Amino acid sequence: MPTDHTSQVSADLSVIVSEAGPETGRPVLVLHGGGGPATVAGIAGHLSRSARTLTPVHPGWDGTPRPDWCTGVDDLALAYLHLLEDRDLRDVLVVGSSLGGWIAAEMAVRDGGRRIGGLVLIDAVGVYVEAEPIADYFALDPRAAAELSWHEPDRYFIDPAALPADQLAVRQGNMATMRVLAGDPYMHDPKLLRRLGRVRRPALLLWGESDRIVTPAYGAAYAAAFGNGRLEVIPKAGHLPQIEQPEATLALIDSHLRQTS
Repeated sequence: MPTDHTSQVSADLSVIVSEAGPETGRPVLVLHGGGGPATVAGIAGHLSRSARTLTPVHPGWDGTPRPDWCTGVDDLALAYLHLLEDRDLRDVLVVGSSLGGWIAAEMAVRDGGRRIGGLVLIDAVGVYVEAEPIADYFALDPRAAAELSWHEPDRYFIDPAALPADQLAVRQGNMATMRVLAGDPYMHDPKLLRRLGRVRRPALLLWGESDRIVTPAYGAAYAAAFGNGRLEVIPKAGHLPQIEQPEATLALIDSHLRQTS
């Protein structure tokens, strides 16, 4: 069973981390996107069978505190590098979905202590492809967001009006935090692409074929920019292939975990 710990990563920033799996297993850091920890729970649960998985809740998500100075993805990237350093973890596989993939990439370019051994970015934001701008998620109504996010939007659409008030408040708080961290410039770091060439740890880019928030062109741009990147496009999946096509997604992650051990 996973256990939750509060890790103090700086003087005034603490992070809730769910930890599971064998202590002697390879460490894996699993980073969620804007939808919160539930969107990567399946990945963390699967990997914890053999790996030591750490799944933090980003500050400001699910009602957790976020200090006023924590206003960018770079702040989260440094916080999680400090977490790895404080726990003296090495050869860490960092798996990030959407916003979490962006955080993972920013961690990799700052990993002076060589804590990271490999990367898996799943439909990550963080870079910009001129010909295919990132969909403005904040401007979309819930139905339009579902149409762009899912291969089968009718199956996965949730009407916010049908949610209990407490769940709706959590969603609204999560999106407010996302605006602070990734609203300007919108969902990307203009400097990131040209910095990735010096990241030579193996990077697997997993992309849902039907993602229209960040299209597979973004996976191709990331793969080309990394010093050792490879793109795998997952059919019949959108922005969260780990939910729409879990078997295919987890098989690719498992293979990458073995190849980079």
